Amino acid sequence: MKRVSIAEVCSINPRLPASLAAQRDQDVDFVPMANLGEDGRISLNGSRKLGEVLKGYTYFENGDVLVAKITPCMENGKAAYVHNLTHGIAFGSTEFHVLRPNAGLEPRYLFHMVWTPFFRHEASRNMTGTAGQQRVPTNFFERFEIPLPPLPEQKRIADILDKADAIRRKRCEVLSLADSLLPAIFTEMFGRAGNKYEAEQLDQHLEFLTSGSRGWAEHYVKSGKRFLRSLDVQMNRIGSDDIVYVNPPSGTEADRTRVRDGDVLVTITGSRIGRVAFIPESFGEAYVSQHVAIARLKSSLLPRYCSMFLSLSDGGQRQIAKAQYGQTKPGLSLTNIREFLVPIPPIKEQQRFLAAWEQHANLMGHQTCSSVDTQTLFNSLVQRAYQGEL
Repeated sequence: MKRVSIAEVCSINPRLPASLAAQRDQDVDFVPMANLGEDGRISLNGSRKLGEVLKGYTYFENGDVLVAKITPCMENGKAAYVHNLTHGIAFGSTEFHVLRPNAGLEPRYLFHMVWTPFFRHEASRNMTGTAGQQRVPTNFFERFEIPLPPLPEQKRIADILDKADAIRRKRCEVLSLADSLLPAIFTEMFGRAGNKYEAEQLDQHLEFLTSGSRGWAEHYVKSGKRFLRSLDVQMNRIGSDDIVYVNPPSGTEADRTRVRDGDVLVTITGSRIGRVAFIPESFGEAYVSQHVAIARLKSSLLPRYCSMFLSLSDGGQRQIAKAQYGQTKPGLSLTNIREFLVPIPPIKEQQRFLAAWEQHANLMGHQTCSSVDTQTLFNSLVQRAYQGEL
């Protein structure tokens, strides 16, 4: 099947037509980076006058495809097919790439091509800029190729992928509803803010605290040791649809950023800041990126309890939100993490909560398996589409 570069079939970051620029009092939609989802959707953020956003923001329209250009937003899958703008045109973050398909390219098909793990891996490998501010350059779209079947075939493939994605989303919604039971269990046992027990600084219960290092993209391999990015740290769960493997370099830096069973992970930069999860038993060898911190605890504080306090309770979430710094690129420092106040129930009480959690997890087993099946199906279909075999 014919393959073409994205730049051959799209306008990349098109300019606002002069006829529109003159209409400064016209209402337009406004979409900051926070409103571009990792789930392929855009949340509208109200309207502004065109004259207010004409400079310093990125222009796009219904029918375009958005892709985040900056790390870690791009790796986390922030992209969308734009079709729900109230005013037809919008302005948003300067960290968006705008892809406008030509007449022979179905926008939904293009979206699925740039929402693939392979696209994100290749884009990550081609980023430029200083550490922590790396971006996908515009000329990457001149090199990245996609299969280009006839337009009716593109629409057929897009319909299939849209339907598979809708099924996958429904399963995820069921899991999300079930997960909402856990905060209720926590509140019942420990109080809404965990305030039934005296709180102590997390630092008193830490053996080790560090964050990952930069430069791991050059160590990416098709199979090897697991590499955990902010995308992989869900609330109380490690996992994503886009698994990355590395061949770790030898030396102290790799040893320092290697996780152990029972480590608590906290995302410390980007749009997914403040997500907390723990490394389960027998997880295997894995390493963390610069966007993730590792907290290794003493025996006085059980990792699952600590993770759940920070992620489930009002007290934990308020501290995380309050400690964040920076507007354009939010961050969470290791000092902030050390100063978190965590209620310390007796170990037996922590274990009792974890027993309730285990019971909940067992009940969730069937739904999780169903969700994995639908995710696997979706991934398989996307992979086949990218290879020109769907």
